[in-house]
Formats: sequence, C-alpha cells, structure tokens
Amino acid sequence: MRSTVPLLVKLLAIAGFGILYIPVMMMMIYSFNRGKLVSVWAGFSTKWYKELWYDDVLLTALYKSLLIGFSSATISTIFGLLIAIAFVRFAHFRGRLFLSLVASAPLVMPEAVTGLSMLLLFIAMEASFGWPSGRGVDTIMIAHATFGMCFAAVVIQTRLRDMDKSLEEAARDLGGRQPFVFLSIILPLILPSIIAAWLLSFTLSFDDLVIASFVSGPGSSTLPIVIFSKIRLGVSPEINAIATLMILTISALVMIGSFLVLRRDGKK
Repeated sequence: MRSTVPLLVKLLAIAGFGILYIPVMMMMIYSFNRGKLVSVWAGFSTKWYKELWYDDVLLTALYKSLLIGFSSATISTIFGLLIAIAFVRFAHFRGRLFLSLVASAPLVMPEAVTGLSMLLLFIAMEASFGWPSGRGVDTIMIAHATFGMCFAAVVIQTRLRDMDKSLEEAARDLGGRQPFVFLSIILPLILPSIIAAWLLSFTLSFDDLVIASFVSGPGSSTLPIVIFSKIRLGVSPEINAIATLMILTISALVMIGSFLVLRRDGKK
C-alpha cells in the first residue's frame, strides 16, 4: 500500500503537468510550421517569426505592453513594499483592518469587477477633474499597478515577517539610524522577495486581458488585446510565434531573477 500511493501521486503529477505543458509545447512547435494551417504540419520554417517584424500592429502593441508592464511593476513593488512594512513593522495602528481589507480584496475579486470599477472611477475623475482625458496607456498603467501592488505586498510581507530582527536591532545598538539601517540591513535581506514581487507584477500586467480591455481606449491596445482580436478571426502560426516569444521572455526573466537570488544566497 505504501509503494502504491507514491506511484499514484507521481502518475497524477505527470498527468497534471502534461495537461498543462503539452499544449504549450505543441504551440511552440507549430510556430515553426511552414503552412498557414495550424493543425497541419507542412515543414519547418521560421518565416512567421520574420513576419512579426513587419507587423506594425503587433510591434506597437508589444512596445505598449512592455512599457506598461515595467512601469506598473515598478509602482506596484514600491507601494507593495510600503504596505508590507506597515503591516509588519507597525502591528497595531488605527485603520489596520480597513487597510488589510483593501489590500487583500483585489486578490479574490473577479477581474471583470476590478476592470469595471476602474472604468467607472476614470469616468468620474474625467467628469470632475478633466483627467484622464479618455482611456489610454496611463489608465491601463494605473489599473495594473492598483491590483499588482496587492500581490507584491503579500510576497514582500512574507519575507519581511520571517526576517531575523536581531540584525536590525544590532545595527541600532551600534548607532545606526534610519534610513541607513533600512538601506544597508533590511533592504538587502528582503531583496529576493522584492525581485520576486516585481517579476510577478510584471507578468500579471503583461498577461492581463480583462482589466486592460475595460480601461483601454483607441490606439492603446496591449499585446493580449491584439492577440485576442486576431484569434477571433482564426489562429495562425503568426499568433503561435508571438505567443512563443512571450513565453520565452517571461521564462528568461524568471531564470534571471532566480539566478540573481541563488547567486546572492551563495555568497552568504
């Protein structure tokens, strides 16, 4: 009985990962298909990757997605760090319960509700203050940073809570003052979680379709929106090619972040 259970767990794990990754691998393989039909292999070719460089719509959408992703991830990480410090370093303060509710609500709230609420907010702001004038890159950036900082706060808060406080206390006993203690002691210790939070926020922003479709306007379509509009007309190897590049880009960022974290931990 004991030998059967681990074998069953392994088989279920293999089946689960197979369902997840086999379609992804097939999509990547068929991105090198010479023919236009996705389901029929007509030979190896890289022409669809070359076609991407001549598709101005996809290149423009890719540039906007990268711009929004980097900007919103940076904003999300900064605010997530501040939220994590407030929860961990200041355990009891007025409004903690409300702030905890506000910070955790986007984690469980449906994206359609978040996107609709952000759209209504931008409409009310435009009617009251005249900004933002329509929906564009700035509104998508704000929306992505709003729900991204909640995920960043959870990641950083976990690391900050488990950090050895004796190092910080020793620095203060030796005469260290803020912000020197934070920059020289706390920040290097929680740097892996900050990198992980930034990567998570960037991935959520770069991959988002639902929220961006609510708060975007003419001329501000992100890459997922453009891909979704093209898929409605039929999947082509060009879509497979751009999806493969997206997977490779995200994988490269995750590998670089993991390498930096492991290298830093190895020097300790």
